[in-house]
Amino acid sequence: MGRHVQRVGSGAAPDGTGHRLVRRTPRRGAGRSPALLSHYCIQARATSDDGPEAIRRASLRATHTPAVLITRGRINEQLGRIASLAPLDERRKAFRLLISVLAVADDRRRQRFCSDGCGHEWHRLPLPT
Repeated sequence: MGRHVQRVGSGAAPDGTGHRLVRRTPRRGAGRSPALLSHYCIQARATSDDGPEAIRRASLRATHTPAVLITRGRINEQLGRIASLAPLDERRKAFRLLISVLAVADDRRRQRFCSDGCGHEWHRLPLPT
């Protein structure tokens, strides 16, 4: 799962891959994927300022529950709340938003800290052709 998430978040996976991942996740383990994504977002140093761009990239409306939560400040708490959304439709929106938050935060980190090269393997994933 982690490798797929990195590919989707970095834009190296074909469109729709993230949506297929969340649909394939068994209900029994459905809570692990968003929690893992939330953890990745925290590691990437996501900020509340990433919310609007992540909402745009995820193609969510500002009134969708995950979008409302991400704009409420205290990013680490909100990421946890987003990851714990239970209804399937909300989980799908949460997954899309969390992937987008990860991409926004990672883009910023890549520009700031990795522009001259780094050892992060996910920054060297092949781009889709």
